[in-house]
Amino acid sequence: MTEILVVEDDGDLNEVTCMYLRDAGYAVTGCRNVHDAYEAMHGRLFDLVLSDIMMPGANGYEFAEKLRELDRHIPIILMTARDDIASKKRGFHAGVDDYIVKPVDFEELTLRIEALLRRAHIEDERKLVVGAFVMDADQATASLDGEPIALTAREFNILYKLLSYPKQVFSRAQLMDEFWDAGGETSLRAVDVYITNLRKKIGACEDFDILTVRGLGYKAVPR
Repeated sequence: MTEILVVEDDGDLNEVTCMYLRDAGYAVTGCRNVHDAYEAMHGRLFDLVLSDIMMPGANGYEFAEKLRELDRHIPIILMTARDDIASKKRGFHAGVDDYIVKPVDFEELTLRIEALLRRAHIEDERKLVVGAFVMDADQATASLDGEPIALTAREFNILYKLLSYPKQVFSRAQLMDEFWDAGGETSLRAVDVYITNLRKKIGACEDFDILTVRGLGYKAVPR
């Protein structure tokens, strides 16, 4: 199911927006500020972000810029009362894909979301493609040149996370927090074992490398 993150500090509007989008068939997570949004994104892959501009703490422009640094492809819609060209120009320069002006017409919002998801090829399939290497998030499968690569659930999740944010460094603790049970007693070094196994299994892949960043963690880098 397509997952949407709604970031809106007005509690009533947040609730109504989430309710409407759920009725439209989407899985929706609502947050009241950017900090909570980052927490919600920790270990989860959202398909589209719908964000207000004026919020406590970081504003929607800053949030959009950071999202675009992390993911060049995720659709971002700004939902705002500002209808002037200067505000829209700033939003598009920050990397957003579309604007919807308050008061929100939810039927129009749904149409805009559908159009963006269609463009991003997310509604029909959630696939991550790096050269000849393909990961299918819905089926939890990986293949190289059409040949399947057997990955465990944790190997798949770690690799999908790394490839979703190329060149971003993830610490062992971050990877463990996202894919291990919170109450587990697994050592951070277990992450090293999974990385070693992944490198062996994708050794024939010439499209990216999993690099160790000394003292920090790991990152995936396209060649």
